[in-house]
Amino acid sequence: MEFKYDVIVIGAGHAGCEAAAAAANLGSKTCLITMDMNKIGQMSCNPAVGGIAKGQIVREVDALGGYMGLVTDQTAIQFRILNRSKGPAMWSPRAQCDRNKFIWAWREILENTPNLHIWQDTVREILVENGEVVGLTTLLDVTFRAKCIVLTAGTFLNGLMHVGRTKLAGGRMAEPASYELTESIARHGIEYGRMKTGTPVRIDGRSVHYEYMETQDGECDFHKFSFLDTSVRHLKQLPCWTCFTNEEVHRVLREGLPDSPLFNGQIQSIGPRYCPSIETKIVTFPDKEQHQLFLEPEGETTQELYLNGFSSSLPMNIQIEALKKVPAFKDLVIYRPGYAIEYDYFDPTQLKHTLETKKIKNLFLAGQVNGTTGYEEAAGQGIIAGINAHINCHGGEPFTLARDEAYIGVLIDDLVTKGVDEPYRMFTSRAEYRILLRMDDADMRLTEKAWKLGLVKSDRYELLKRKRDSINSIIEFTRNYSMKPALINPVLEQLGTTPLRQGCKLIDLINRPQVTLENMAEHVSAFRRELDKVTERKEEIIEAAEILIKYEGYIGRERMIADKLARLESIKIKGKFDYNVIQSLSTEARQKLVKIDPETIAQASRIPGVSPSDINVLLVLSGR
Repeated sequence: MEFKYDVIVIGAGHAGCEAAAAAANLGSKTCLITMDMNKIGQMSCNPAVGGIAKGQIVREVDALGGYMGLVTDQTAIQFRILNRSKGPAMWSPRAQCDRNKFIWAWREILENTPNLHIWQDTVREILVENGEVVGLTTLLDVTFRAKCIVLTAGTFLNGLMHVGRTKLAGGRMAEPASYELTESIARHGIEYGRMKTGTPVRIDGRSVHYEYMETQDGECDFHKFSFLDTSVRHLKQLPCWTCFTNEEVHRVLREGLPDSPLFNGQIQSIGPRYCPSIETKIVTFPDKEQHQLFLEPEGETTQELYLNGFSSSLPMNIQIEALKKVPAFKDLVIYRPGYAIEYDYFDPTQLKHTLETKKIKNLFLAGQVNGTTGYEEAAGQGIIAGINAHINCHGGEPFTLARDEAYIGVLIDDLVTKGVDEPYRMFTSRAEYRILLRMDDADMRLTEKAWKLGLVKSDRYELLKRKRDSINSIIEFTRNYSMKPALINPVLEQLGTTPLRQGCKLIDLINRPQVTLENMAEHVSAFRRELDKVTERKEEIIEAAEILIKYEGYIGRERMIADKLARLESIKIKGKFDYNVIQSLSTEARQKLVKIDPETIAQASRIPGVSPSDINVLLVLSGR
C-alpha cells in the first residue's frame, strides 16, 4: 500500500507531538507515525515538566500556539515556581504530572486535530531522490510519500539498555528499538554518534517510611504554564518528599562499581553532565557524605514513585541493597530498577536554523536525535520543525527565532552553531539576554509572530492584545499619578522604606524593593480603581506590569545591547567565501567555518574556535 501526505512526523514524543500539531494546524496534510498509540507524549523519565530555563521554553511553546503547556496544566499534580528568591529573569515554573493522564490528554488533542492522521507502525527507511526526501517505508511494508519528513525518534534509534552487565535492546523499558533507520539516513552523508542517558528505580509507595522524610508541598496561586485563560489546578495536588543518601549507601554503591556499565567499559558513549547517575556522583565527589534524593509521585492515584537523584545502571541487587540503607527505604519494594540507555543521535551542526538538514532537502530533525535532553528542549525544537516543514510544503519565509527573542532561539542556535559533545540541557546561563527572555512575557515576545503565521488563532491573539493594553494602562497610571508626602509617608514607614521629602510620581515608589503594586493599591484608592479595571487574568497582568516597572532600566540596557549585536545578524555571509583560501584566517577558524557554513557574521562569531580577529577579517572582506 502507499499513502501520500504533505508532512510526516516520525515519533510521538514531545517533539513529535508539537511538530505534528503545528504542521496540521497550519494546514498541511500531516501523518504522525508512532510505534505505540498508547504511548503518545510518554514521559520516559521523570513525569515532570519545566524547571530552570526549561519552564520558559514550555511557556514559549504555548505562546507559539503549541500544546505542552495546556497538557501540563491539565495533568499537573504539583506546581511550583523555582528560583523565587532571585529576580524574575530566573523564575521558572515546574509541574509534576500524572504520567498516564498526560498521555491521554495529548492523544485526545492529536486525534481531534484537523488535517492530522495517526499511524501505528515502525519506520524502516527514509527514501531520498536527488538529495531530497520523498517518503519512507515501514516494517508493515507500507510506503508513505511526503514532501517533508520530521524525525523525532528520541532514544529509539538502535537503543540499548543496561542494568549492570545485563543488556537489553529497546528504546524504553519493555519497548522495541528502531533499527535500520539511522543507517538509511547516514548513507546520504549525515554523520551520527552515540549518547547515553539513564533513569532511576521506580518505588512502590506502600513500602516507604514517609516519617523519615521531609515533605515538599506545591503552590496553589495563579501561576500555570499556559497563557490562555484556563483554570489553574484540575487534579488533586500531591506532595513530594526529600531525604539523603549516607555513607552506608555509598559503600554499597562503591562495592558494585566493578559491575557498573559506566565504569567497566560496557558503555562508551557520553551521558548528561547535569543529570549524573548516583554512581557517577560518588566517584566524582568522593568527599561528599550525602546526596539529596527527591521522591516524586507518578500520578494522582498510583502507588508508583520516581526517585529523582538516583539514576543508575548498577546491577539491580546493588541498587536495592544501597537504597535499603536509607531509613525511609528500609523495607523497600520496587516496580523496576533504574537503567541506562544508549542511542544514536545526529550531529546538529548538519542542520539549518529551521532544523532542516543541510544534506537532505526537506528532512527535519528535532528532539533527542539532535543531542539534547529533556521534554521541554524537544518540544521547542518540534514546534519549529513542524512550522518550517509546513512552510517548505506551501511556501513562505523560513521561521526562526533569534537569541534575544526566545530560549528556543538560544537552544537551536547553540545546537547548529556549536554542536554537542554531551547531551545538551538548557540553562538560563546559556542565554546572554535572559532579562529579555522571562517566563512572564513569552506571549509578548512570540504570540504575534505565531498569529501572523496562522498558528495562533484570533481568540489567543485578542487575549494578548487585551493583556498588553491592561499592562500599558497600569504603567501609564503610575507614571502620571502624583504622591504627596503627608499622605503616603506613614505607609512608607510601615513598609520599612524611607519617607518622602517632596512629592513624586507613583512609579518612583514602586521602584523601591519594599513597595509593590498591591500594597500601594491598599492605600491609594485611585490606584485600586485602576487595578480593578482588569477583569481577566488579573494577578498575571499585575505581576507582569510590576516586573516591567521595577526592571525597566535593566530591560532597556539589555535591549540596547541586543540591538547593537543584531547588526551583525544582518550581515549575510553564507555562500560568499571559500574559507579554505582565506589565509588571514586561523587554521582552526577555516576548518570550523567550512564545517558550519554560518548564515551571518553573528553566527560565525559564536562558533568555538573562531576568534575576534577572524571576525574582523570577515568584516573587512564583507566591505564593513
